[in-house]
Amino acid sequence: MGAIDTKTIVEINRTATQFSSSIVLRVGDRVIDVKSILGLSVSLVTGQAYKLDIHGPDEEEAKAAMAEVFAKNGLQAELN
Repeated sequence: MGAIDTKTIVEINRTATQFSSSIVLRVGDRVIDVKSILGLSVSLVTGQAYKLDIHGPDEEEAKAAMAEVFAKNGLQAELN
């Protein structure tokens, strides 16, 4: 498994920061705030399945946007 390129990490982070909802990425036993670019840069690797927990006032829009950005970059994400 290799690291995800910086462009993808920045795109995921910028997408998340557009929303006021909490967006948390679960990778194994780690929990990462998707709005933290540092957390993303050390947590995203290719070939891994991710779980996104999204809760807040604009969660439906956030779920759609995050699903799109993950799929666009070839990453699997289960949304909760």
